[in-house]
Amino acid sequence: MENNMDHHQQTRRSTKSQHRPKGGLITMPFIFANEVCEKLAVVGFQTNMISYLTEQLHMPLTKAANTLTNFGGTGSLTPLLGAFIADSFAGKFWTITIASIIYQLGMISLTTSAIVPKLRPPPGEEASGGQLAILYVSIYLAALGSGGIRPCVVAFGAEQFDESDPKQKNSTWKYFNWYYFSMGVSMLVAVTVLVYIQENIGWGVGLGIPTCLMVLSITSFIFGYRLYRHLDPSGSPFTRLVQVCVAAYKKRKLDMVNDPWLLYENEVLDAPISFAGNLIHTKHIKFLDKAAIVTEEDNPKAPNLWRLNTVHRVEELKSIIRMGPIWGAGIILITAYAQQSTFSLQQAKTMDRHISKSFEIPAGSMSFFTISSMLTTVAIYDRLLIPIARRFTGLDRGISFLHRMGIGFVISILATFVAGFVEQKRKHVAIVHGLVDDPHAIIPISFLWLVPQYGLHGMAEAFMSIGHLEFFYDQAPESMKSTAMALFWTAISLGNYLSTLMVTMVHKYTAAKDGSNWLPDNNLNKGKLDYFYWLITFMQVLNFIYYFICAKYYTFKPVELQMKDTDNQNKNHFELVTTPL
Repeated sequence: MENNMDHHQQTRRSTKSQHRPKGGLITMPFIFANEVCEKLAVVGFQTNMISYLTEQLHMPLTKAANTLTNFGGTGSLTPLLGAFIADSFAGKFWTITIASIIYQLGMISLTTSAIVPKLRPPPGEEASGGQLAILYVSIYLAALGSGGIRPCVVAFGAEQFDESDPKQKNSTWKYFNWYYFSMGVSMLVAVTVLVYIQENIGWGVGLGIPTCLMVLSITSFIFGYRLYRHLDPSGSPFTRLVQVCVAAYKKRKLDMVNDPWLLYENEVLDAPISFAGNLIHTKHIKFLDKAAIVTEEDNPKAPNLWRLNTVHRVEELKSIIRMGPIWGAGIILITAYAQQSTFSLQQAKTMDRHISKSFEIPAGSMSFFTISSMLTTVAIYDRLLIPIARRFTGLDRGISFLHRMGIGFVISILATFVAGFVEQKRKHVAIVHGLVDDPHAIIPISFLWLVPQYGLHGMAEAFMSIGHLEFFYDQAPESMKSTAMALFWTAISLGNYLSTLMVTMVHKYTAAKDGSNWLPDNNLNKGKLDYFYWLITFMQVLNFIYYFICAKYYTFKPVELQMKDTDNQNKNHFELVTTPL
């Protein structure tokens, strides 16, 4: 009798475990733990790298700056590959796991080069070809690994909330705020504690700690496997986009149907790529609609997707095309932001960074002020500004992501504008004290002069970057969330590459016969960095005008969202959803 009761209780527990819904808040500790450890590792790896390249490998400043921005650009371009793998066949979980291991290998390689003396050049000599080869292999392994992590982690976390469930419908945008907040806290520790260790204890320890933290990141993420909500990959999104283009081209000579209801739809065919609901036909980019016109040559029951596509698949391509102009507007902001880890850091190295007689802030820790500002802005925005804005707009998120991005653009313009005047002040003090010709002299001007530009960049990031993330996740087709996150990182990639191009062009075309240059290699005091900052400011003003026009005429994706009925789980109803401006 007792054995029967024990067996019955075990069966009930087993059944309850099988039917326990996956995903939700219970998964957040594992995902956030992964993100915190991963960001500690990544930021600890990258933040002070300009110092490692110039002081340990003895690279010229402009070469070191371009190496870092190229690395940042490549690391932000590889997410396209990671997103393709995740959305096509591997799924987000396994893509993140394998990519993290690849990143780990890169960190182990770089840490080894920092520990073994033969892998670094002797004092006064530049790194040899072999030493540079180890550096490039290390950082590009890290770039390849980040390509699988970056587009998938954010989307994987957001997928843990079921948007068709009214109880979780508004959890996604809150997730983005707190995801960025937790990421910022880990970055704050990295740019203070880890940079201090790198500068005062040694690069071997300073890079070894992030390497160990990456191991913890991978372990914590895998540990939560059974709790996660896993969505099956639905095939290559790029193939579907190309199929629509080919089908539309093949039927380019056909007349458009008068009634959009005559266009081809197939809910069974679209079921794997429309988890929450089907996209509704829109009137824009009409020539693509020809891909959904049914002709006598087509077989609607078993369509050849290179000739006939559903409205949902056509609208997937339209959504991506409509996102393009907004995506492009984010590139120049990254170019402005990139200067913090290169030229702004070099400014800080020439300034008095003492807080007390015995404690000096490492130059690599200046981004503390950016991250602190970003964290403070996110907290105030989430707890104070959203409830106030909600009263006026009626939106659960307070303001739309397009408005949020616009505010970020304006703040970023102000940041680089202010930076130019601060550089003028720094050079003026150098001239007054006769220190212009000494590139290694500490100019008697407090590092606090740099805090406004760093703080403004942090505020801009809190508005622009999180708004950008929300925009891509919200407006991307359901089956292309990783691809949408890859677009976010691709904008960062192009922003870094644009920075490299600008630095190279300015360095080349501002060189005079007397050796002067806006961006000199060896002595920032003799340069015109203030002019460079104002050049970026001018470009940002033009970019904001462009963004304003794009945002004004942007068409939000309409989707027929299938909602779960909270009173009766067996009944569903449909709701047509568009995101209000």
